[in-house]
Amino acid sequence: MNIYQKIINQKIKTITPEELVSYSQDYGITLTIEEAKKIIYIARHNKINVFDPQERMKWVKELAKITSPQTAKQANELFLKFIKNK
Repeated sequence: MNIYQKIINQKIKTITPEELVSYSQDYGITLTIEEAKKIIYIARHNKINVFDPQERMKWVKELAKITSPQTAKQANELFLKFIKNK
């Protein structure tokens, strides 16, 4: 795992619900505080590597259960933008 991946994974583990909602708004993704809390709970209690396509797809499926399929799709597109710009 390179330094960029470590930074992204660390941010996922330390983000607050308010930050997550703010970021989601910046990228046009609708997310409530309650959804953000659930997402953060899963992120903190599971090892998630958004750089691994198979792990990311598992994460996206969990995200769809918490939010909606559309939100999960948008989140996956956002992850892909970050990964391609590394």
